[in-house]
Amino acid sequence: MKKLFPIILLLFFSLTADACKAGQKTLVLVANEAAKTQIIIPENATIAEQKAALILQTYIQKISKASLPINTEKKWNKNTAIFIGRTALAENYHPTKIKNDGFFIATTANSLVICGGSGKGVVYGVYHFLENYLGCHKYANVPASIKTNSQISVSSPIWDLQNPQFVYRQSYYPASLDTEYMDWHKLQNFEDLWGLWGHSFFKIIPPKKYFKTNPSYFAMVNGQRQATQLCLSNAEVYKLTIQYFKLAMADKPDAQYWSIAANDDEGFCTCPNCQKIDAQEGGPQGSLIRFVNSVARQFPDKIFTTLAYTYTAKPPKTKPLKNVYSILSTIDAYRSNPLPTETSAATFGKNLNSWSALTSNIFVWDYSTQFTNYLCPFPNYDNAKPNLFFLAGADVKGVFVQGSGYTYSDMAEYNSYLQAKLLWNPNADIVQIKQDFLNGYYGKAAPYIDNYLSLLKQNLHTKKINLDIYGNPINNYANYLSPQNIDEYAQLLDKAEAAVETQANILQRVANVRLGLDFVVLQQSKFFGSEKFGYQIKDEESQNVTINPKWPAKVKKFVAQCKLAGVTELAEGGQSPEAYQAEWELIFTKPFIPNKALNASIKLTYPFTPDFAAKKEKTLVDNVNGYLDFSYNWLFFYNTNLVATIDLNSPKKFNQVQTQFLLDPRHYIFLPTQVVLETSIDGINFKTQGIQSLAPTDEDYTASIKKVGFNFPNFTARYIRLTAVCPSQLPQWRINSRKKPAICCDEISVW
Repeated sequence: MKKLFPIILLLFFSLTADACKAGQKTLVLVANEAAKTQIIIPENATIAEQKAALILQTYIQKISKASLPINTEKKWNKNTAIFIGRTALAENYHPTKIKNDGFFIATTANSLVICGGSGKGVVYGVYHFLENYLGCHKYANVPASIKTNSQISVSSPIWDLQNPQFVYRQSYYPASLDTEYMDWHKLQNFEDLWGLWGHSFFKIIPPKKYFKTNPSYFAMVNGQRQATQLCLSNAEVYKLTIQYFKLAMADKPDAQYWSIAANDDEGFCTCPNCQKIDAQEGGPQGSLIRFVNSVARQFPDKIFTTLAYTYTAKPPKTKPLKNVYSILSTIDAYRSNPLPTETSAATFGKNLNSWSALTSNIFVWDYSTQFTNYLCPFPNYDNAKPNLFFLAGADVKGVFVQGSGYTYSDMAEYNSYLQAKLLWNPNADIVQIKQDFLNGYYGKAAPYIDNYLSLLKQNLHTKKINLDIYGNPINNYANYLSPQNIDEYAQLLDKAEAAVETQANILQRVANVRLGLDFVVLQQSKFFGSEKFGYQIKDEESQNVTINPKWPAKVKKFVAQCKLAGVTELAEGGQSPEAYQAEWELIFTKPFIPNKALNASIKLTYPFTPDFAAKKEKTLVDNVNGYLDFSYNWLFFYNTNLVATIDLNSPKKFNQVQTQFLLDPRHYIFLPTQVVLETSIDGINFKTQGIQSLAPTDEDYTASIKKVGFNFPNFTARYIRLTAVCPSQLPQWRINSRKKPAICCDEISVW
């Protein structure tokens, strides 16, 4: 890796000759609520310079009640002044040393200078001045905290030159979507900078418009044209793409970046022409880069981005043009350890090195939340500094850290604040940033929140757990999210709440932290069922099961807090709090029907996948149903049949056998093609009692549950064997060379 130069360059303290002789002095801006200075802007001030001046004027008035007048340079009366932007005075202080959207703050004998580079640099400079020199703070998407004072002064000399490490910096959380928060913390937003962002193929050439009439525009997969990706060797696709960008750029002339990137899926084109290119380039990333280059040549004054992700992660042999940026993804890495030391990130590191040999224009798309369970405690917080330091050392130019977006998630405010500071300066003191945030945002509750975060991390690393962005609380019920550990965490948060019980706004913030624990308790209770920590209570004598009377209130309290915190969905593309409550209400109203197979012995002919083991074989007869999330209470069989033999312990009479299967095409889970039921008295000789064939589904990504039942009036048997045949291949509309079909089964009921 190339040597990392610290982002904040505190180059030197500088004074004029007279100021040097005088030594340290105080520059008075406000005295006894009266303005002792004015704000000076250039004659032809830019929008950013005008905005910066107004921000400074507004906050000084909030602090001191004094209103500083704003004038242009020609009206400067040579008295004490605050110069904002590219004024003549600022030019004397070498603004050429400002890089990109950096800034500097300096003092002369009687003035303060705040000057920015490109874009919002001057705005960033003003907010930096407010925070670091006047004691204002913006911790989240709430009003900034201000220390009121009738006197405002700054100690001179000041020479504070700062240049950003990354030209693009985004932390994707609710707080960082707030306009002032984003400017305060020097963040950017793809919605502002990109004319077209992300996975863009079908935004450029939508299948709904073109596939029926022009299937050759789209990928050939297994010999058939499919609406999975584009055919990048097709001349008409190129022409349509050029036409698209001409119109789009005319509509958004100020957009800085334009994306040409594959869809978030596989199914790349294998037509003869594309195959020929890919063979020359070492893979399907080759036809992509050649295509992007060909478009970029037509718009040399624009910057195009593309995604080095899944099948395009490895670099091609062709060098991207100077106006083509590659965005590499860290999606395959676990989050337990920083990227440089995380074993699962080795491939990413290798790809990053290889891309760096081709181009210096590299962005990285990183991740810092659990997308399948946004509220689940996800203690990767301390990885932010080593990760960004590592990327800076690799000369990565921009970083997009994807959190939970518009919805609240575990420690969302803290993650956003920490990432914002480190995106500007990966060499910043993380301990200082952490304490600044915790003390400023949680007040007297800060020590307990700090201990809570530390204990989470300690318990995670003690057991050497793989922290997965697609994990769930069930996977960790025996380690860092065990009920015993949850109790310890809750005790710390109890103390946090007690410390701020008279401060309603801070108490609400602590309650938001607790949401993660409440979520884990509720989700794990579905897993535990009628066992300890479950949502059910079992009468040991009758074996009847009822709902724990405390649970409906727990769910209502949790959902109410979700709404207060700003939770709009519990997972990426997942349930809203209202839908979550409705699911629980359905669970509460479902009648208990004694299952003659409850806790029966089960033998499996083929193994289930260990990644989603639930309660292993017992999952099928534990009287706890699986719902629409495949990672809860489903037995998962990847590319293999389910053959389960149930021993009822003795011959029993029954009338019906019923089970259920999950259909979740988004996660490559499909219904079995056939379900066969057999019975036996001795466990050796089995007789087929029923066969049901299930038709393949049309293209639809909606998750659903299919019940399959067999009726036997007054039938007697001891052994029941259920066979579910896994589809032999994925349907054409969900093809993926790296995936195979799976089936998920839950709860075999015998009545």
